[in-house]
Amino acid sequence: MSHDQSNNRVVAPCIIDTGIVVNKRDIKRLLFDLGRVRYLHIQDGKIYSEGEGYVLEVFANPHRSTMIANHALYLNVYSFDYLELKQSPEDGAYFDLIQEGRQLRLIPLSNPLQEQVSRNLNAAALDAVVDQVLSGNWDLQLDEDDSQF
Repeated sequence: MSHDQSNNRVVAPCIIDTGIVVNKRDIKRLLFDLGRVRYLHIQDGKIYSEGEGYVLEVFANPHRSTMIANHALYLNVYSFDYLELKQSPEDGAYFDLIQEGRQLRLIPLSNPLQEQVSRNLNAAALDAVVDQVLSGNWDLQLDEDDSQF
């Protein structure tokens, strides 16, 4: 009697656009590149506060707090039990971080695709400027060397 081990294989979840994420590392990966967000703090179905801010840090530490102040969000994935990834026709994708009766809704206001293009353009522009400065400095050195003779 042979035992097929492929039947016992655990398949990792595949979540596309909607679903529930419980793994802290996966939650951290989803939140890491959010950038600018609109946030709503909801408790027992009632909105207690809302605003806009920038996700400055996403971390996993059972001894630190999630903090939102001065338009800055410091998100600790250990502050929440799970994340619900949802879609709405008005806002597109959004993230609900859930802890018992409390919910922190994050609605992205920036697009990681556009930001990546912008970062690449900024890096290319910086490279071009550095090349110009270095070649200009090299030309200046050559001019100075020629004038010494």
